[in-house]
Formats: sequence, structure tokens, C-alpha cells
Amino acid sequence: MGMFDDLFPDSYDNAVEGEDYYLTRGGYRVMTESFLVKRGYCCANGCRHCPYHPKAQKGNRTLRPDVAKNYQK
Repeated sequence: MGMFDDLFPDSYDNAVEGEDYYLTRGGYRVMTESFLVKRGYCCANGCRHCPYHPKAQKGNRTLRPDVAKNYQK
């Protein structure tokens, strides 16, 4: 369980460790690019694997071109 899970109780209910996130040595939950793409928008927290461009703009839904080609429907 991540350090801030109590702040966002519904955000990670269906997240799968190793697929949607991994834990760092410090106990932080790092969301993967695929999880962030599935979520569908930028949270503006500067996520390590943020797939959106420009990065860290709340509500942004524009995927980076290199990411978009991997997640075309």
C-alpha cells in the first residue's frame, strides 16, 4: 500500500502491482505509462512515466506522439 492511498481511496482500487504500478524502496507507488494512458488525463503531479504532452498540465488528454502510436485503438 502506498503512502498517500488514503488521500485518493478510489484511484487505485483495480490497479495491479507490476502492471499498473510498482513500489520504490521508499514505499512510493509509481504508476506506469499504461495505467496513466488508461486513466485518460493528466493529474499535473509530474508523474515519472507521464504519457501526456505537455507534461504536468491538469486535465491534459494529448498523448505524446511516441506514446500515441503504441496505444492506438
